[in-house]
Amino acid sequence: MRNKGIAALACAGIMAGAAVLGGAMPAAARTGGGQSTAAPDVREQLEKIPGMKVVSVVDREGYPFYTLTYAQPVDHGNPRAGTFTQRATLWHKATDKPTVLYTGGYTLASNTTALTKLIDANQVSVEHRYFEQSRPSGAAGSDWSKLTVQQEAADEHRLTQALRGIEKGKWLGTGASKGGMTATYHERFYPEDLDAVVAFVAPNDANNRDDSGYERFFRTVGTAECRSALNAVQREMLVRRDALIPKFEADAKASGDTFEETLGTTDRAYEFAVLDQVWNFWQSGSIDNCPTVPDAKKATDDELYAWSKGHGFSVYQDETLGTNGTGPYYRQAATQLGWADLKFKHLKDVRHYPDIYQPNSVLPEAMRGSYNNRTIADVDRWVKTRGQRMMFIYGENDPWSAEKFTPSHRDSYRYEAPGSNHGASIAKLPAAEQAEAVATIKRWADVK
Repeated sequence: MRNKGIAALACAGIMAGAAVLGGAMPAAARTGGGQSTAAPDVREQLEKIPGMKVVSVVDREGYPFYTLTYAQPVDHGNPRAGTFTQRATLWHKATDKPTVLYTGGYTLASNTTALTKLIDANQVSVEHRYFEQSRPSGAAGSDWSKLTVQQEAADEHRLTQALRGIEKGKWLGTGASKGGMTATYHERFYPEDLDAVVAFVAPNDANNRDDSGYERFFRTVGTAECRSALNAVQREMLVRRDALIPKFEADAKASGDTFEETLGTTDRAYEFAVLDQVWNFWQSGSIDNCPTVPDAKKATDDELYAWSKGHGFSVYQDETLGTNGTGPYYRQAATQLGWADLKFKHLKDVRHYPDIYQPNSVLPEAMRGSYNNRTIADVDRWVKTRGQRMMFIYGENDPWSAEKFTPSHRDSYRYEAPGSNHGASIAKLPAAEQAEAVATIKRWADVK
C-alpha cells in the first residue's frame, strides 16, 4: 500500500488506528492455545448466532481471541439477493466490560487499539465490505454499486446487534482516518448501536467542489521557507521529467510495477506520484524534516530523485490498485467520500495531465464511478446538529485534517494535536486537553 495524497487514507487508515491514544500495543495473539480464563460459554453463544462461524480461538494475554466470519446480505435493501462472508474478530475479557468496535476502514486489522487498553475493554474488529476476503463471490463481487457508506453501516449494525447479546457493557466505536470516517457513518445511520464514538484524523469532505480548506492548509502549514522549498522540489521533478522518468521506469521494472490497467502510462504514473509528494511529506513527516529538503536548482538528478523517493514520492501501480488491493477505497472516494482536487498553481505550466488528480484515474475502468455528494453532506449536517457523545481528534499539520467534522454541542468534542501529522493521538494533546479527553472517554465507557 501507498501513503498518497488522494490515496493517503489507504495506508494511514490502517497504520494510525494502531495507536489512537499513543500507548504501547499488546503483543499479537499467539499461534497456539484454545479457550482461556474468560466465560467458557462465549464460544457456544457465538456459534448460536445465525450466520456466525468461529474460525479459530487463541489466547491473547490470558483472554480468548476469536476469529469469526459472519454472513451478511450483499444488499441490505434486498436480503434475498444473496450473502457474503464478512471477517471479524472478538477479543473477549468479560461480558460486563465495555466493548470497543474497531474498523480500520479497509482489511481486517489485527492490532489492539490503545482505546481498548485505556478502558480495559473487549474488542470487536471488523473488515470493511469489499476489502480482501470480505467480498461477494461471482458477479456480485464486481457489482460496485453495493460498496456504499450505508451498506457498510448496515453490516456493522447487524454485527453489533448480534454481539450485544454477549458483550453487555458500553460500546464505543473507533477508528483512524478512513476507519474514523466509517465509525462516524455507522453512528449517523444507527445512533442507537453505540454509546459513543472516538474518531481519529477522520476527513470530512462535505462539499467536494470546495477544496478551500485543503488549499489554505498548504498555504499555511509549517514555515514559508519549508513550503517554498517543497514546492520548488515538486516543480523541478516535473521540469526534469525527461531526465528522471528513465529512473522511474527502471524502478518500476525492478519492482514489477505496471500501469496499463489504471493510470495507463509511465508518464501519467510519474506525474501522479509527483503531485502527491508535498501532501505525503506533511501526512507522514513533520516540520523537523524541513532541513532535509534539497535546493531544487542545485541538486543533481540523482539527489533530487533519491530525496523524493524517501519523502513522499510513491507509486500507484496496477498490482495494488485493483479489486484485491486498495481499489475499493478509490471506488468509494470517486462515488461518495470525495477527494482533494488541488489547483497546483505553481505547477500549471509543467503538467501534462491537468485533470489527472482524482480517484477514477487510479482505478481499472470497471471500478470507476460517478460522484454523488448527498450522503456525505447528510452525515456532516447530522454530526453538527444531532450527533451525541462523539469525539474527533485531528493533527495540526495533517493535510487530511484540513477538512474536519464539526461536532454538535451534545456532549461532543473536537481536539487538535499541535504539530501532529496523520498519526495524531490523544497522547499528543496538551496535558489539560489530554486529561479532559481521557476523563470523557472513561465517563462514556462507565469506567472509573
